[in-house]
Amino acid sequence: MSEDMMENAANQESRNGKQSSEEACCRHKKAAPREEQELKQMKNRLSRMVGQLNGIGKMLDENRYCGDILIQVAAVESALKSFASLVLQGHMETCVVDEIQKGNTEVVEEVVELVKKFM
Repeated sequence: MSEDMMENAANQESRNGKQSSEEACCRHKKAAPREEQELKQMKNRLSRMVGQLNGIGKMLDENRYCGDILIQVAAVESALKSFASLVLQGHMETCVVDEIQKGNTEVVEEVVELVKKFM
């Protein structure tokens, strides 16, 4: 998803009365509890995806074969889905568990909606 598309989605959520991802994790906390090593690994994954996207841009500049470009697009999509899966898993193991333990079962609805976005 491009930065413009993500910004539009965040703005749409704000207009719908929902908090954007920049406002809070889990709609309840200002930051997610991530270890330094985990954060470093996540940033490395993102850097690799950015590199892949830049590579696709170069392939376009070089008028490379469409099939080769599509293979790279599929690789980026796969990497992004894997990244999202890890973020969702971490969210469920930390933020969601914490909220349920506090008695807030409304967080389950949030998780269901998040999972739907990846189906």
